[in-house]
Amino acid sequence: MFSHVLIANRGEIALRIIRACKELGIQTVCAFSEEDKNQPYLQLADHAICIGPGPAVESYLKIDRIIAAAEVANVDAIHPGYGFLAENAQFAEACRASKIEFIGPSADSMRLLGDKMAAKKLAKKAKVANIPWTEGPVEEDDEAAHWAAKVGYPVMIKAAAGGGGRGIRLVHNQANLQHNLPAARAEAQAAFKDSSIYLEKVIEPARHVEVQIMGDRAGNVLHFYERDCSLQRRHQKLVEESPSPKISDRTREELCKAAVRIARAAKYFSAGTVEFLVNAKGNFYMLEMNTRIQVEHPVTEMVTNRDLVQWQIRVAAGQTLPMKQRDIKQRGVAIECRINAEDPANDFRPCPGKIEHFRPPGGLGVRVDTHAHAGMNISPRYDSMIAKLIVHRPTRAEAITCMQRCLEEFVIEPIKTTIPIHREIFSHTRFIKGDVDTGFIERTW
Repeated sequence: MFSHVLIANRGEIALRIIRACKELGIQTVCAFSEEDKNQPYLQLADHAICIGPGPAVESYLKIDRIIAAAEVANVDAIHPGYGFLAENAQFAEACRASKIEFIGPSADSMRLLGDKMAAKKLAKKAKVANIPWTEGPVEEDDEAAHWAAKVGYPVMIKAAAGGGGRGIRLVHNQANLQHNLPAARAEAQAAFKDSSIYLEKVIEPARHVEVQIMGDRAGNVLHFYERDCSLQRRHQKLVEESPSPKISDRTREELCKAAVRIARAAKYFSAGTVEFLVNAKGNFYMLEMNTRIQVEHPVTEMVTNRDLVQWQIRVAAGQTLPMKQRDIKQRGVAIECRINAEDPANDFRPCPGKIEHFRPPGGLGVRVDTHAHAGMNISPRYDSMIAKLIVHRPTRAEAITCMQRCLEEFVIEPIKTTIPIHREIFSHTRFIKGDVDTGFIERTW
């Protein structure tokens, strides 16, 4: 096991990793920007090192500064969390070249799965269905228009190197397509340093269901069942739950087996998530694979009673998974709400500012993952997520009732947050019935 780990991230996920390391007996070193220097979670780490000014491009995205901090602190490994450099193959290589283990998959797996087109080809090899797509990058506008007319609108324009909901444009007709193609290429180049785009048929209505997997270096791959992430706005998740309320046991089993096949085909180790779209008939199609711990991992931890972050660290240290697939069970229902500093009444406009009152909920089966507190300033520089509110109950009806109570208790003032829209979602008849899809938020609000 490692003796010292540097955490190359901030906020809620940094605190989550600190706690996992402490329980494993690992000393922690937390990298932080000048803007985060007064964050209380830094006091829970054994050491903290400033890696640069507030802007992420000068701190949390600076590979050389993070490696230098790790060398000064003499750590064994670096945990990237999620976001920032978590899916950056160059960063993984830089860590290992410096004799520091990267707590994540191999750089080769990251590159393979980070290229959405290569990942689709891998899925085909693993006998997992893809959403109909252009089978490669689209370089000519006429080529794109011909393909879209053939499969039928609407279609998605996607950045080949995209991720996290970025680099995606929905188009409904040829004029809309022709207008968006140049902008999509420019956006992909600016965001990912790769202007390659492809087209994909839109599956609607559909549920967004993802499968949590964990692999070790000995080639073992296990799934930890699925999460339903259909409630989204602008391809960013708002609510996640496990099990998915509207898929059959057979579909669940097939989804999980498909995710394991993809991970094995990629020679994948560490925590990862394979994302799918599931249509009304139960047919499913691979979307992509995320090569990191997910924001919504607590949902899976609650229903499987497994600490995914600890196992991610153990696997990176060379340990093999001691459990078998039959040992992993789903228990009850877990639901997570992402509480963001955004104003749902104004198109989810970010609302940075000072939190003056912060009162989280509690009680049996309630978990709040957050680094926020009264007096804290929500910076416009970073992600707007303030907290993750997770509940776990024996049944979905009980979980919904518990979440309704928690959302009434949760006070974050005076800044605007997503709590009001979560209250509306959890009282909506269609959500209570589980009858939602990826377009539910846009249609309803």
